[in-house]
Amino acid sequence: MGSADTKNWTLEQKEEKSLEIIGEALQRFDGKLATTFTGGKDSLVMLHLFKRAGDGKVPVPVLNLDTTVKFKEALDFRDRIARDWGLDLIITTNTEGLKTIKLAEDHEQCCLVMKAEAINMAVEEHGWTALATAVRWDEQPARINEEYFSERPEHTRVQPILHFSELDIWAYIEKYDLPYCELYDQGYRSLGCKPCTQKSTRPRGDGPEREGRSQEKEEIMGQLRDLGYF
Repeated sequence: MGSADTKNWTLEQKEEKSLEIIGEALQRFDGKLATTFTGGKDSLVMLHLFKRAGDGKVPVPVLNLDTTVKFKEALDFRDRIARDWGLDLIITTNTEGLKTIKLAEDHEQCCLVMKAEAINMAVEEHGWTALATAVRWDEQPARINEEYFSERPEHTRVQPILHFSELDIWAYIEKYDLPYCELYDQGYRSLGCKPCTQKSTRPRGDGPEREGRSQEKEEIMGQLRDLGYF
């Protein structure tokens, strides 16, 4: 199944598919599955779907990568959701790797060390065999061929909202009256690290969603994903 197959699905159908994927993952990787939460809109929706699958409580640990240069607003929102939803939140920083780079100077090396390596370290440390991430087919060209269950060298990626569009995400947030990071009301459409993220010039659903992200990093997204990045 690919993006073309799900393009005309209703939001309810997309929700049901996501819940199906999450339910399968909970069974397949019982006790060895974690999910991710960045504080952004996509992982918020995925987290809420996990909450629904867990009868009102997110039933797995929640990984957050702290690169030390995230937006304060995103971190504050992360902590708010962790408190209000009772998350088993695990915050990971590659402190040793941080000593070897200059943040945001070499985008490839920075993302490799502070994100890809940090993810792999956390997976190994906690003994997870699967990790859920909130990537979407329409968000970035390097993600267009992704599958709901994608094998990585050391674990399986579970990607339950691949079929959501940017506007689907916002429709879901409105439908369930979910709180979200205030930065989205200030002109941001996609949130990354502060030095590499700018406000967008177009409204939601119009043109590239990640235009405000570092385009140098966007060009090497495929390479970064091969190394463990989302």
